[in-house]
Amino acid sequence: MMKKEKIVILSGPSGCGKTTISRFLLSKISNLKLSISCTTRKIRINEKHGKDYFFISKNIFLSKIKKYHFIEWEEVYKNIFYGTLKSELIKIWKNNNNILFDVDVKGGINLKKLFYKNSISIFIFVKSENILKKRLIKRNSENIEKINIRLKKLKEENNHAYLFDFIINNKNLKKTKKKILKLVRNFIEINK
Repeated sequence: MMKKEKIVILSGPSGCGKTTISRFLLSKISNLKLSISCTTRKIRINEKHGKDYFFISKNIFLSKIKKYHFIEWEEVYKNIFYGTLKSELIKIWKNNNNILFDVDVKGGINLKKLFYKNSISIFIFVKSENILKKRLIKRNSENIEKINIRLKKLKEENNHAYLFDFIINNKNLKKTKKKILKLVRNFIEINK
């Protein structure tokens, strides 16, 4: 399934800024397209099915696993699954575009293993649990119980940062965006 187009993997804990940075990259690099993931979690107020995620039931997700529709998938939280559809990659590659993955940490690790030669993986690091908690609360999309579940994974996810090509500490979003944009543009331009 390997192609000449480049793979950009953006990962990190919940609330680290992945989606904001992904949208920024997509607005700046015309031949970079988002691979829309599937999830069984509930849709948030500001999200759209087919744009942010494909929101599907657990039964449909499990059916897609059995039919080998995913290139990778993970039960990120209890009964909350995320996965990357093979059809998304094919659709993006058909138009000779590079692929951006905005994925959880385990998904990022799995994608790096699959596409190691043709990919750049970037871990967005946020050291402080308090900063992440404030961001998740500000997002206003989950109750405190779900926020605490996400925060419990922070240490485990940060412990996997070394498996990525680059670790970027997101202390200042504006600087982080510029740094990641430079990394991604340089990577895409190499061996075009």
